[in-house]
Amino acid sequence: MEAVSPIRTNDGKTAGNAERSARRRSMTRTVRDVREQLESGSTIKPAFDWELMVEHARLRRAGSPWLGALIGAIAVIGFLWTDRILLASWVVIVLISHMTTLVFAGRFLALERQDVELGAWRRRFAALDGAFGLSLGLLFILPGNGGLVTDVFQFSSMMILVAVCAVLAANVPAAMFAATMPITVITVFGYFARPDASFGPMPSPSVIFALMAVMTQAFFIGLGYRLFHASLAEIEARAEKDALIVELEHANALSDESRRKAEEANFAKSRFLATMSHELRTPLNAILGFSEVIRDEIMGPMENETYRGYVADIHDSGRHLLELINEILDISRIEAGRYSLNEESVTLPYIVEDCAHMIGLRARSKGLTIVEQYEEAMPKIWADERAIRQIVLNLLSNAVKFTPTGGTITVKVGWTAGGGQYVAVKDTGPGIPEEEIPIVLSRFGQGSIAIKSAEQGTGLGLNIVQALIGMHGGTFDLKSKLREGTEVTVTIPQSRVLEVMPRIDERPVRRAGAGR
Repeated sequence: MEAVSPIRTNDGKTAGNAERSARRRSMTRTVRDVREQLESGSTIKPAFDWELMVEHARLRRAGSPWLGALIGAIAVIGFLWTDRILLASWVVIVLISHMTTLVFAGRFLALERQDVELGAWRRRFAALDGAFGLSLGLLFILPGNGGLVTDVFQFSSMMILVAVCAVLAANVPAAMFAATMPITVITVFGYFARPDASFGPMPSPSVIFALMAVMTQAFFIGLGYRLFHASLAEIEARAEKDALIVELEHANALSDESRRKAEEANFAKSRFLATMSHELRTPLNAILGFSEVIRDEIMGPMENETYRGYVADIHDSGRHLLELINEILDISRIEAGRYSLNEESVTLPYIVEDCAHMIGLRARSKGLTIVEQYEEAMPKIWADERAIRQIVLNLLSNAVKFTPTGGTITVKVGWTAGGGQYVAVKDTGPGIPEEEIPIVLSRFGQGSIAIKSAEQGTGLGLNIVQALIGMHGGTFDLKSKLREGTEVTVTIPQSRVLEVMPRIDERPVRRAGAGR
């Protein structure tokens, strides 16, 4: 069963807490929106409804000069076919209605969001636009000279006014209906009330104009709804963008806080390791030195065999603790980016051969055989010799540690298919179960066989090997099967292999025709 590190557990708890917090905020926001929608009497979010009404008020004020110019143009043309006094009265009524709408629009824009009751103001705008539409519709009950020219003028005026009202009031659908319906209804009834209106086999022009007025109303209402939905979509997109910006700022703040805590934790860890390495190494050196003196009986023989065994155990335990401290400090320096490579040209087979010779004493004492295979004439590589030695020694130590007596360890050094160089260490040990390989490769990870083994280990050897070979741009590969042994291969990339330059002929070149 795969072990779970405390860091991952804490990360999982943090992610779960963040998810639950986001879910609670979403639920609270949904409940608040539903409550505000019930209070406002609209299916639109109150924030969006507020912005739509603000746009409506601003559009009415911005379109005021153009609307006044349109009314003036209609009045000038209307002098040609209707009574001028009635037409002037119509202009006054329209202007009064329009100015009233502008006054209320200004009042609305002067209010703060929390002081506005959206439902009441929506009804107020609908009533004002309804009164304005009714005043515009009075144009079509004025007596005229008759004739086709008058009908065309009235119908054209009706189309223009309905279009203008639909566009100006599109952000508030109730106001759009209230502004356009009186114009269309008065126009249609005016056409139907004429004596020549008939639905015979060939409808009269009045009926045709009335039907066209109804279709015009339907068209501009549909257009107004399209404008309304476009405005709503724009507001929603803007709100989502603002919400995303807020979330990004919140996430950035959390990230900064997390980074600050991580830096503090890393500094505390570094300080702790530096202090502990000094505080532990000082007494460890004394323990190792004196235990070695007693074990080797330098100051005189030690007749008690039990004490001799105790001293050997003390020395072995101290050496194991020192190795653990060194490996923890190495992996900490690598993680902190403080492990710098001292690169130079080195010969990989020489390093591996030297490491195999160093580890040979332990292997022979355990009854193991080390088989070395090196390809000839391999060029040097550009690498850190100390790091390469540590990599090879860790691999050989693991092989010696877990290979039973009488086993064989094979060490190979050769070329990779891509032109790089590799070191492979293969043993005839018990192998690693496939499901335990991720555990073995993790920090402080040990498989079930290592736990049952009498050999002690820190669980950091392979982790350090992966980190060091990664700093060289190489790769790490571990293959193992239960009861078939383990093979670990590390590769040095082709970019670190130094090419052998051809020999330069230093003999002087004789020129043609020169004296002999």
